[in-house]
Formats: sequence, C-alpha cells, structure tokens
Amino acid sequence: MFGRLGDIADLMKNAGKIQESMAKAAEALGKVEVEGTAGGGAVTATINGRMELVSIRIDPKLVADGDVELLEDLVAAAVNAAMTKAREAAAQSLSSLTGGLPPNLLQGGGPFGPGGA
Repeated sequence: MFGRLGDIADLMKNAGKIQESMAKAAEALGKVEVEGTAGGGAVTATINGRMELVSIRIDPKLVADGDVELLEDLVAAAVNAAMTKAREAAAQSLSSLTGGLPPNLLQGGGPFGPGGA
C-alpha cells in the first residue's frame, strides 16, 4: 500500500503538466477524423476523435432502391466501424500522455480504484 506513495507524490507534483497535456490532447482529438464504411462503400461515416459524428455519405443508388431497413443497417454499421477506429485513434493518442503513470494507478489495482485505500 505505501509503496505507491512515491508514485502518487510524483503524480501530484506533475498534475499541472498532466492537465495541460490532457487539454492539448483533447484539442488534437477534435482534429482527428476517421471513416467507417459499410455495404462495400455505399455508406461512409466520418467520426472525429471526440466521438462526434462529422458526416454521413450515402450512395444515391442505395436511397433509390427504397430499402429503408437495409439503409438503416448500413448506416449503423458504418457509424460503429468509424467509432471503433476513433476509439483506437484516441487510445493511441492518449497513451503517450499516460506513458509515465503506473499502469493500474487509477484502475483496479491502484489506491484510488476498487479495493484501494
């Protein structure tokens, strides 16, 4: 339990730097855009790193067919694919910020997580 006090002290000492880095990362995530597609490219969803839907492109032929259920399924699939890519991009971007933190500090094994002090 007391072995992590040094880690916590370092975290507290660097809190300002960490907060500044997180703000920069949040800003950068807003600029990251990823696409997910479905139906062989008939539907394309664009999501940014803040998990905001930026755009949806639908092939006009798909709309002309009039199959609303298919269109709904393809939109959902494209959005979900884009969200998966956005989560991966965000995790990769944020991992550079958390590189110096103990891996379980704020999760299950840390003093602030479940079962912590």
